[in-house]
Amino acid sequence: MARVFITGSSTGLGLAAAQLLASEGHAVVIHGRDKSRTQQARRQVPAAVGTVTGDLAQAVEVRNVADQANELGPFDAVIHNAGLGFREPTRNTTTDGHARVLAVNVLAPYLLTAWMTPAKRLVYMSSGLHRSGDDSLHDIDWNSRPWNGYQAYNDSKLFDATLAFSMARLRPETLTNALEPGWVATRMGGAGAPDDLALAHVTQFWLAVSDDPQALVSGHYFFHQKLATAHPSATKHSFQDKLLDHLELLTGVRIPTIPATVSP
Repeated sequence: MARVFITGSSTGLGLAAAQLLASEGHAVVIHGRDKSRTQQARRQVPAAVGTVTGDLAQAVEVRNVADQANELGPFDAVIHNAGLGFREPTRNTTTDGHARVLAVNVLAPYLLTAWMTPAKRLVYMSSGLHRSGDDSLHDIDWNSRPWNGYQAYNDSKLFDATLAFSMARLRPETLTNALEPGWVATRMGGAGAPDDLALAHVTQFWLAVSDDPQALVSGHYFFHQKLATAHPSATKHSFQDKLLDHLELLTGVRIPTIPATVSP
């Protein structure tokens, strides 16, 4: 039995992954943005062993989420599922002064990775649209660029994949991977999305708990439990380091690295 924490698990694919994990006997800790959403998730995953509440758009609440999760851990796996979609009509500036898409989709998993007790496995939710992300790293917080919600989303998902590959390199004893669920009919994806909703959450589950040798890897990108091609820049150490520097500058926090243990 694995102990798994899933961000954004009150609805959509995070909820589906939590239900699947619980049905297979794993110890799931669920997360909602506010008390109402957390309670809703608890009703839909009654076997959950714990709940965490906090708005991932605000750094102070991300810190609180990390503290709550650490009290319920340590975890065998953390699934960074929470995210906003590509339909944000404005920058929607957070209380910390960031574009909300960047704050929720990128800064929150970055900070949680920094502040939570390291798990054995990390799973980061990306998107096929990350291949259209801007790898220039110019104005990633959209302070001066005219707002483009579609591009902001694509960029954020490129950064999520890059964060996963960065952690695979900097924390070699943690199995860290990214995935895309497909364009499916969730609240984010919309009713007309063409991909298979029944498969969309399975890869999260598989990467978090499976003993399948194909899941026991690190630094890879998946679609429906199959290896897929990521944006070329995401795999480059130089781009990873530049992104981490940008995120440290925006948050004031640097992710601690964990060298591999050397056997005597």
